[in-house]
Amino acid sequence: MGELLWAVALALVAWVLIVGKLVGRRWPAWHWYLSGYPVMAVRVLVTWRKVCHVNDLTVSYQPSRRLLGDLVVRGEALRGITPRARIPLPVPGGLRLRVRLLPGQTPARFLEAAEAMAHAWRAHSVRVTSPERGVVVIVVSARDPLAEPHDDGKGRTGLLAAVLGRLETGAVWTLDFRRVPHWLVVGATRSGKSTLLARLVSQLAPQPVALVGIDCKGGMELGLFAERLSVLATTRRQALAVLGELVNEMQRRMITCRFAGVRSIWDLEEETRPVPVVVLVDELAELYLTNGSREDRAEAERCSTHLLRLAQLGAALGVHLVIAGQRVGSDLGPGVTALRAQLGGRICHRVNDPGTAEMALGDLHKDAVAVAQSIRPDEEGVAVTGADSGGWVRGRSYLTTPDQAREAALTHADHTPRLPMLTIAVELSEES
Repeated sequence: MGELLWAVALALVAWVLIVGKLVGRRWPAWHWYLSGYPVMAVRVLVTWRKVCHVNDLTVSYQPSRRLLGDLVVRGEALRGITPRARIPLPVPGGLRLRVRLLPGQTPARFLEAAEAMAHAWRAHSVRVTSPERGVVVIVVSARDPLAEPHDDGKGRTGLLAAVLGRLETGAVWTLDFRRVPHWLVVGATRSGKSTLLARLVSQLAPQPVALVGIDCKGGMELGLFAERLSVLATTRRQALAVLGELVNEMQRRMITCRFAGVRSIWDLEEETRPVPVVVLVDELAELYLTNGSREDRAEAERCSTHLLRLAQLGAALGVHLVIAGQRVGSDLGPGVTALRAQLGGRICHRVNDPGTAEMALGDLHKDAVAVAQSIRPDEEGVAVTGADSGGWVRGRSYLTTPDQAREAALTHADHTPRLPMLTIAVELSEES
């Protein structure tokens, strides 16, 4: 009888292991909810009190001074009160724990203890946020949600929107120019910045949108999409001509809106609405760096002025900016800081200097700067970006190879709007 029970037990264990592998392979989400989440939830609840005591997340309301005979002894209570944590709720690939802070506590201590929590709970990462006063939300990820994101084609886009990849929350990473009109994208070499731009062009290529490229490195990057670009500037002189004509185009659109009695081109009738324009600037530093000559400085200052003008007024007039660079800092000139203030969308890949991460994220999300600087070289495509809720989140763009991007540009070349004034401006700049 005992041998039969052992045989049945072994058979059940083998069956569970086989079924578990099958479910994990075919339905990873269900596998997590049925097996991974319960184990981690129990681990979090069992160790919560100990984790709080070890990481100084408790509070004591006992007096810190005691009278011992004729001596006054000062110290801290050996056993404090632990903040109350609710039952962890499952999320894709992890769980969410809501904690009510005790009087006198701040989220800063929990932020500092995030790494210790990840080790204690054997998790990939722990992120702490404070959505409201007196509350912290701890999101625990059992595995890296950005390890290998695959485009499943489920992301939906509209006009001037592009699906870039996946966010660590499991949601689709979408860049929407109608919601956030201008973007700053920074990243070192091989950080994934060029891949993100290629993905963006591939997503916008089928749409009725004019794409204007400014690549002062001879067009090495944006030249791959030349068939889908309405115009491509490969020198600063050409870029100055294109930006100047775009400012003139913006003035014409302002006159159109004024006579129509509207405040935006989106309030115009569709048949009279000008085509939206997305300006892609690859390597901003090439527009700002000078050789010291008066003419060179004047050219750079005019480029800076035009970009700032487009950023200030372009949202309502259908002119949008995507400014990319390996290094963006105030040392490029005072115009860079002013331009940065107008670029509400921020995407920061791995960077080589802390100043660039600070320039990209520091004025919006101080705590995101350290996260951006912790991106490893092997995490190509991973970036920190602003979220729709006003916070920040990590994301990873889908891999788009140069061949795929060029194929998309060729396939949709017939969608390219013609902007003759920009083409003429480039030609005249070459003759001057």
